[in-house]
Amino acid sequence: MSNIASYVLVMVVGVVTTVLVDGPARRVSLRVGYTALPDERKVHKDVTPYGGGASMFIGLCVALVVAAFISPLRQIISSSHEMLGVLLAATVIFIVGMVDDFRDMSAPAKTAGQVLAASILYFSGCTMYQLKLPFAGFIVLGPSILPLITAVWVFALTNAVNLIDGLDGLAGGIVAIASGTLCVYGLRLEDLGLLPSNNIGPLVAAITCGISLGFLRDNFHPARLFMGDAGALMLGLLMSASTMVIGGRTPPTSGVTFFFFAPILIPVFILGVPLADAVFAYVRRIASGQGFHTPDKNHIHHRLMRLGHGHRRTVVILWAWTALLCGFVLFPLFAPRANALIPLGVALLIVALFTWFYPGLHRRRTAAEAASDEEVPVR
Repeated sequence: MSNIASYVLVMVVGVVTTVLVDGPARRVSLRVGYTALPDERKVHKDVTPYGGGASMFIGLCVALVVAAFISPLRQIISSSHEMLGVLLAATVIFIVGMVDDFRDMSAPAKTAGQVLAASILYFSGCTMYQLKLPFAGFIVLGPSILPLITAVWVFALTNAVNLIDGLDGLAGGIVAIASGTLCVYGLRLEDLGLLPSNNIGPLVAAITCGISLGFLRDNFHPARLFMGDAGALMLGLLMSASTMVIGGRTPPTSGVTFFFFAPILIPVFILGVPLADAVFAYVRRIASGQGFHTPDKNHIHHRLMRLGHGHRRTVVILWAWTALLCGFVLFPLFAPRANALIPLGVALLIVALFTWFYPGLHRRRTAAEAASDEEVPVR
C-alpha cells in the first residue's frame, strides 16, 4: 500500500508515547483528585484515576509532530487546513470531556461543546462532500445542509464511544480495531485510485489506533487508568473526522466495485457495536421518559455480564464482534468476488444478535427451566 511504513511508524509513535505518559498521568490524576468514584451504576469497585484521555491527547500531538517530519505525511498535513482543524477540534472536545469528568455538565452544555468541535471541523474543511446511499443514488451535499450533517455525525460518534466506555478496555479496544480497519480501508482506496493521496483520513485513523492501543496497557481489566469523558469524546471526534473524509469523499463507483454498501455506510459498519448500543440506549431511555444522557446499566456489555460472562470475557466478545464486522469490510476490498456473500453474512449476524439479545428470551428460558424443575418429582 501507499507509504504504509510511514503510517505504521506514526501509529507506533502514538502507542509508545501514550504508554510512557500513562504513568505520570495516573500519578497526577491521583494527586489532584481527578478520579472515578465507585457507585451503583458503575462496574468498578475501587477509586480509579482518570488521565488516560490526557495521555492519549499527548500521544496525538506527538504523533502529529513526528508525522510532520516524514516527507509523504508532511505533504498530507500541509496540503490543507484539515489536520489543524482536527487538532483544534480534538482540543476543544478534550477540554469539554475533562470538565465533565470533574463536574457533571448538563446535557445542553456538553452538546454545545460537541457542536463547537464539529463547527471547527466544518470550517477547516474536514467534513464530507457527497453521499452515495442505497436506492437513493449519488448526492452532493450543499453548504446549507453540510454544517448540520457534520454536527450530527460528530454528536453520534462521540456519544457512541462515550456510552460504550463502561468496562475496562472496551472502548479503547473497539476504537483500536475500528480505526485500524479504517486506515487500511483508506489506504486501499488510494491504491485503487478512488481516494486522493493527500486525504488525511488514513493518517488520523492510524494515530487514533496507536493511542488507543497504547492506552490499553493500563486500561485492560483490572484497569489502573480510565480515559474518562475526555478520552472517550476525543476518540469519537477523531473517528468522526476520519470517517467523514474517507466515506464522504469516495466516488460513487466504489460502492459497486468492492462492497455491497455505499461508502458512507462502511464507517457505520465498522463501528456497529458502539453505534447499535447508542441507538438502543436512545430508544430505551426515550421510551421510559428519561433523558438521553441519563445513565443506566442496560448497555450491551451490561446485558452480556448478566448472561453470566465475566468482565474480561465480555470485553473480548465485543472486541471479537467488532473484528468480525471489520472483516466484512476489508475482505471484499481485497477479494471482490466476496461481495455476494456480504448480504448473507449481515443477515446471519442480525439473526444471531436478535436471538441472543432478544429481551424476553432469557426471562422465558429461566421461567421454563423453573417450571421444568417443579415438575420433576423429588425422591
